[in-house]
Amino acid sequence: MKTSKIIAAAALSILAAAAAQAETYQGVQAPVSANSRAEVNAQAVVAARSENPYADGVSSRVAPALTASADRAVIRSQAVATAHEPNQNLDRKAFVNSVVPSQYNITRPVTQQAGL
Repeated sequence: MKTSKIIAAAALSILAAAAAQAETYQGVQAPVSANSRAEVNAQAVVAARSENPYADGVSSRVAPALTASADRAVIRSQAVATAHEPNQNLDRKAFVNSVVPSQYNITRPVTQQAGL
């Protein structure tokens, strides 16, 4: 019985010591800056026009895009012709264990994959 009273007194004294360490509110602190408004504005303009350090591709150092060696109109006309072919959605895997019909033979020019 005496031990439980000692433990209870110790627990209460620990709670009282923790409550005595409360922080005081000192209000809103005034901003202190060594720079003038014009200097801060100039720094903001530079920061707004610079590269975003938090963008997805910044740390990966993505290579710049490849430049096309063919004319845009030629590539577009080839794409339109391919899109209008009757068999443009054909996949060889659709004809498992059978022969691909002759009308579905596709002869397309070889294209370069992106990133090569």
